[in-house]
Amino acid sequence: MMVEAPITIQDLQSVVTQECPPFPEVELKAFVQHYFRFRDAYLGILGNHPPPIYVLEPSVLEKRAHKFREAFRAHLPETAFYFAVKSNNHPEVSNILLGCGFGLEVSSGLELETALRLDAREIIFNGPGKTEAELRLAARHAERVVVLMDSFGELHRLQDIAAKENTQVRAGVRLTTNPEGLWRKFGIVPDDLPSFLETAGHCAHVRLVGLHFHSSWNLTPDSQIGFIETLAGILTRMPGSFNKQLEFIDIGGGYWPAQGEWLQTAGTPKGMLRKALGRQAESGPVHYRMPALSIERFAEQLGAAIREQILSKLDCRIFLEPGRWICNDAMHLLISVVDKKAEDLVITDAGTNAVGWERFETDYFPILNLTRPAMTERPCHILGSLCTPHDVWGYGYWGEDIRPGDMLMIPTQGAYTYSLRQNFIKPVPRVITDGDLR
Repeated sequence: MMVEAPITIQDLQSVVTQECPPFPEVELKAFVQHYFRFRDAYLGILGNHPPPIYVLEPSVLEKRAHKFREAFRAHLPETAFYFAVKSNNHPEVSNILLGCGFGLEVSSGLELETALRLDAREIIFNGPGKTEAELRLAARHAERVVVLMDSFGELHRLQDIAAKENTQVRAGVRLTTNPEGLWRKFGIVPDDLPSFLETAGHCAHVRLVGLHFHSSWNLTPDSQIGFIETLAGILTRMPGSFNKQLEFIDIGGGYWPAQGEWLQTAGTPKGMLRKALGRQAESGPVHYRMPALSIERFAEQLGAAIREQILSKLDCRIFLEPGRWICNDAMHLLISVVDKKAEDLVITDAGTNAVGWERFETDYFPILNLTRPAMTERPCHILGSLCTPHDVWGYGYWGEDIRPGDMLMIPTQGAYTYSLRQNFIKPVPRVITDGDLR
């Protein structure tokens, strides 16, 4: 067992001095102004569907899917795209993306059942700890499902199940990109690939045809490119027969939307240190942004690395599994003010069970007062109606005032919010689909 070195004064000083870029005011105002431009349309929806609600915009999904696909095909013509269902598991999101030529990447039997019900023809089944029932469902639909195996044990279970079903399953194996810490739960360590290949050679009902890896929260492609270089070294050491049998390399997802990661002060390294020390988290008008590369730059840099490191050694397709990048901007939360307890404190009709976690204590998203719009952000605690103090939407709103009955909008809540919603104290909001907002 590894013993971590103790935290030193120098470690704490490095956190305190670590800079986090402030959110450029011009860009933030442009974002807010964009959604205020469609204010009447959102208020019109609220006139027919009382809050709290999610609004899903199919046209945004379609545009994002097209942009992502075109960016990568400009550099990697032989590519296939699979939407990561876990990022937003509303069936209509997957259905729209199927219509855009995407397949689906699922991480559970529940998601696999949804994909089959939607008549998806290309499905990747990923994730650790697949149960026998889940593997059996995949084997019974072997013509549509590729199983990304996560361990030697899963290989043996899949072989036994596929044999009983009298079928052969196309499969890949996940390679872990980090053999230490919590991420070691995913896949096998790369050094075990030769042994895995030998074992798979004795499994007549499992046809190993691909490799997979994934890194998350990619503001740039640096982590992915680093592992692509590692993978190139692995492929050089593998038998030529293995490289010939590979039909795909799946480089996963984790692409961050180009607007980057937006943070409250509490989400910065200094803010997290204050929390660890038991200090009150600061809240106020200053916001921070960790910038991300555009998807065109992602595609350009990843494409160059893949062509040089991978496609120079073998002839295969490249699979991509975007989730957050596709659905983030396509869904918004609309809520209303129920009570104003002070000039700087209001309670809304929705609780953060609608997003499933205390997101807005650290993440920043502008709250737009659709009823009383203004291009000024005013300080105010915007809190939910759950019986917990962590029920926070934000610490300010964009508007001229805020009163009971006002309709508020939190834009771009399409990724890792709806999927994480939970029935805690209050019901979760309904989803309203409207493709004619813009």
